[in-house]
Amino acid sequence: MTAKDTNAAFQDRMLSLGLARVAEQAALASAPLIGRGDEKAADQAAVNAMREQLNKLDIAGVVVIGEGERDEAPMLFIGEEVGTGNGPGVDIALDPLEGTTLTAKDMPNALTVIAMGPRGSMLHAPDTYMDKLAIGPGFDEGVVTLDMTPTQRVEALAAAKGCKPTDITVCILERPRHEAMIAEVRGTGASIRLITDGDVAGVMHCAESELTGIDMYMGSGGAPEGVLAASALKCMGGQIYGRLLFRNDDEKARAAKAGITDLDRIYTRDEMVTQDVIFAATGVTSGTLLPGIKRMPGWLETTTLLMRSKTGSVRRMQYRTPV
Repeated sequence: MTAKDTNAAFQDRMLSLGLARVAEQAALASAPLIGRGDEKAADQAAVNAMREQLNKLDIAGVVVIGEGERDEAPMLFIGEEVGTGNGPGVDIALDPLEGTTLTAKDMPNALTVIAMGPRGSMLHAPDTYMDKLAIGPGFDEGVVTLDMTPTQRVEALAAAKGCKPTDITVCILERPRHEAMIAEVRGTGASIRLITDGDVAGVMHCAESELTGIDMYMGSGGAPEGVLAASALKCMGGQIYGRLLFRNDDEKARAAKAGITDLDRIYTRDEMVTQDVIFAATGVTSGTLLPGIKRMPGWLETTTLLMRSKTGSVRRMQYRTPV
């Protein structure tokens, strides 16, 4: 690809509808595979559609958060160039199907997710784990931190909200590694909503707590998903903190390859996403944030959440297409 104008201004308003189409088409491609039990096929269908749509946009895009390293993913790998090349240089973070298991089993909250910002605006997070902590908007910076215990986090957020710990609901990914955390949070009297997959959606739930009932997200999950979640909160408001977790030297080498030298650094939302971004997510299966794909005689209908951090605008867009 030869970019003709990679230094062009990032026109988030002009690109936003195109990004919504990218998310929509990925969701529609996965629709025939909802509930069919084939995670890989559902993911591949979404990947193919997302890549095809991205290559129609007038951008010189680089995938900084993608499906893995070049040798691990057939398409939309980290470092892949997308777009026509005739436009601004942009960073792209994506998960063509966040919740492949959710899709295969027809369980709630599967989404297609993509974010775009100016070149150099997103943390190039390696494909490792990240310890995450997130809350919604309206609180002083640092009211909760990763250095606090789970008990301290619940108590601090309850104090900030002017309520009791028993009024707090925490979203946690259901994994054996979180058993001690889950027990401690329940010990405070707070309730927990366990999710089986999809921690980008889990973090986004915090930003609309009146709708979702979720006040805080905590626990470890994929680092790339942490950057995607930070992109969402950049638009929706809220705080997220992330610290990379490494299980072996290979994962540390991945961090070094991504240019990360401080392995213990705690990243804030605005350090993971340093400039204004646009974010789009389309519901695949119905969830708290978005309805899933609806099938009607001769039609499919999607709902997409489209957001711009520059203006704080949030759109929920319905798209109906004949089949």
